[in-house]
Parts: sequence; structure tokens; C-alpha cells
Amino acid sequence: MFDPTVARLTYRALLGKRRALILCALPLLLLVVAVAVRGLVGADDAVTTELLGGFALATMVPLIGVIAGTGAIGPEIDDGSVVYLLAKPLKRPTIIVTKLIVAIGITVAFSAVPTLIAGFVLNGNSQQIAVAYAVAAAVASIAYSALFLLLGTVSRHAVVLGLVYALIWEALFGSLVPGARTLSVQQWALSLAEKTAGSGAQITSEVGLPTGLVLLAVVTLGGTWLAAQKLRSLTLAGEE
Repeated sequence: MFDPTVARLTYRALLGKRRALILCALPLLLLVVAVAVRGLVGADDAVTTELLGGFALATMVPLIGVIAGTGAIGPEIDDGSVVYLLAKPLKRPTIIVTKLIVAIGITVAFSAVPTLIAGFVLNGNSQQIAVAYAVAAAVASIAYSALFLLLGTVSRHAVVLGLVYALIWEALFGSLVPGARTLSVQQWALSLAEKTAGSGAQITSEVGLPTGLVLLAVVTLGGTWLAAQKLRSLTLAGEE
């Protein structure tokens, strides 16, 4: 279920100069802000939780997921070059799973790792806050990658739709509107952060850990399966 050639081509496409600059921008901003905040207010658990939760997990992770998830296959479908990939003797689920693994790796590298570093800069991992948010970012990266990879297979406007979802639903409604929080990848991942952090970290999620993990698994597996089905339908359409 993994093809090295597809993985290499996907990495090359995602880490081109333009996308690499975009992928680096948000993590760099997070680290700059973390250094500035630490210099201004010192080590503060509440400030660390607010920054890692409000910016890193709620905004940075889904945005990087949009770039990596949609970019893993969307451009190939848009410009028609996907037909060359589909002409190879590869099973369609293998193509999707390979691209998903690449998207997850890039999203984790550009979101979970900077979140961990920023947490250590902010408060030295007091109350395990840095580790908790890094774990949440890594888990959320998996779900976001699957969700946005699916979006890249079903719409030519995947990036725009992904940005709307990331900025409006996750960053705004997922953080502020009580009813919407239970349907947010951010909140599902926070359930794991809440469990990982110390009792004094004041990290709370709108869903319990079992529910959060189940929903993350459903989105990841469901998105992957649907993306594979869509890719299979593209092959059939091309043959007809």
C-alpha cells in the first residue's frame, strides 16, 4: 500500500520553492512570536496554552494541512497529469495511501514539530503543555491530511474550500461557537492534549477522549476510502 516512486514525486511537488516558502511561513511566525512572548512575559503556562491552542492548533495546523493535503493530488487532477499516474500498474488505493502518508509527514513536520519547539521556548514544557499540544497537532495532522486529500480529489476549488474550512470553521467556529466545537478536528485533538498535559495545564476539550479518538479515526479512514473511490471513478471515466 506504499509506492516509493509516487512518494518521491509527491514530496517533490509539495516541497517546491513556492510551497516550501508558504509551509515555512506559519511555523516561523509561531517561533518568532514564542521567543518574543517569552522575552516579554517570561514563562507563563496560561499564555503558553493560549498561544499553542489559539494559533498553533486552531490556525497553523489546519492551514498547513490544506497546503499539504490538497497539494498532494489536487494539482495533478486540475492539470490532467493524473492520467499518467493512473496509467501505471498501481492500485488506486496504493496511490491515495502513499500520497496521504507523504501529506501527513509534511504536515507533522511543519506543524507538530514547531509546536513542540515553541512550547519549550514559552514555558520549558511546564505541565507537559508543549508535549500535549505537539501530540494533538500530530494527531490532527493525520485527520486534516485525509480530509483535505479527499477535498483535492472531488473539487477543482479544493484550496479555496480548504481555506474557508480552516479559517472559518476550525479557527473561528471551532474555537468560539459551543455547538460547532463538537464537530471540530481541533476539539477532537484537544481531547488527547487534555489527557496528556498535567492537571494544572487548563487544557479542555468539548469531547471526551474516546469520542475524540473515534471521530479522528472515522474522518481519517473515511476520507482515505472516499478519496480512493473517487480516484477509481476517474480511471473508469478515462477508459470510457
